[in-house]
Amino acid sequence: MNTKHDERASGRAQDEQKFRGRSAAALLAPFVGLAVPVGAVLVALSLGAVMLLTLGANPITGYAALIDGAFGGWDELADTSIKAMPLLLVGVGICIAFRAGVINIGGEGQIIAGAIASTVVALVLPDVSRILLVPLVLVGGAIGGGLWGAIPGVLKAYAGVNEILSTIMMNLVAAQFLSFLLQDLLTDKASGAIKIQQTERLSANADLPLLPGDTRLHLGVMIAILIAVLGHILLFRSALGVRLRAVGHNADASRYAGMPVKKSIVQALAFSGACAGVAGAVLVFGSESHRLIAEGGASGFTQSAGFNGIVAALFGGLSPLAVVPASFFFGGMLTGGISLQQELQVPAALIVALNGIVVLFVVGSLKLQTRLRSWAQGAGSGSLRGSESPPSDHAPQPADSVAISEDSDG
Repeated sequence: MNTKHDERASGRAQDEQKFRGRSAAALLAPFVGLAVPVGAVLVALSLGAVMLLTLGANPITGYAALIDGAFGGWDELADTSIKAMPLLLVGVGICIAFRAGVINIGGEGQIIAGAIASTVVALVLPDVSRILLVPLVLVGGAIGGGLWGAIPGVLKAYAGVNEILSTIMMNLVAAQFLSFLLQDLLTDKASGAIKIQQTERLSANADLPLLPGDTRLHLGVMIAILIAVLGHILLFRSALGVRLRAVGHNADASRYAGMPVKKSIVQALAFSGACAGVAGAVLVFGSESHRLIAEGGASGFTQSAGFNGIVAALFGGLSPLAVVPASFFFGGMLTGGISLQQELQVPAALIVALNGIVVLFVVGSLKLQTRLRSWAQGAGSGSLRGSESPPSDHAPQPADSVAISEDSDG
């Protein structure tokens, strides 16, 4: 009898130990998604420090200048927020597309399409009151970007065209179309014989209002945060979001369940393009010149936000709300990198290389992030055989079709 009692007591102790271990893993699960990319950034910055040392520069001084240039005061925070704004808008769109199982590399073209559409609205309706014209140009940008994004969606859904290739090609088409329009049709006629690839100063009624604080911070930043919240609601709090994520997880099963898979693909890329299109509108009407400018090429206008926004989305784990701090971080890297260069007098190419290294390490860590998160979720939700303790509250969640998994509640 004593032997059986001892065996039962030992079994209970083992079950309690397993339960505590799984509970600890469940508590760690939300932090895994953050720890891996943060660790990747630290490793990348360490490698950047080695690069600075080889040039005879002090990395501590350089990184101090980077932090001060990005977050050292209200003006610096405002500049960082303005840099982060297009990354956030594009990143939210990327979250929607990737969650639906389609890869949108066309953010650059969709930004340009949104900028062109919003500029046309301002040129056609210059005398409309500000309270109406500002929303109109933003809606125009969303429609322009959404239509530009829907084109590769239709090609993929109904013609089987790979969306990676089509979205990249649409970037080139948009860039050339912008250059064509600013050769003559939309060019500022007051510039005289010397043609500059820019429009006239657009209607002041379309200018995005500056926020209080005597900085360059304007309404576009608040709009970007609002769209991130709406993107979260769309993906994780709506029936449409459930359908988009189901299609992204398994298109065949979704089709068998009666879901309109082709329509969902088009919708995902249209929503993604609309977010980027709003970024294009804000870049025009939140700029200091309040013009659509193509001098320096299309990338000079977009600031490569169409590509950097993808990295911000991946850094945020394809969660629209998490893209807010992720984009702010990368905006700080862009703004602070200028201060680093000025402080250390290093080549500008080094700053580009440093940003590239951070991107490579963040993207390269995604597979490790997925494995660790799956382990933590699985360990936290495992059943306790023979245990009298209650099971864990964390149910296992299926991974999305892209290389990131996340709880269904976002």
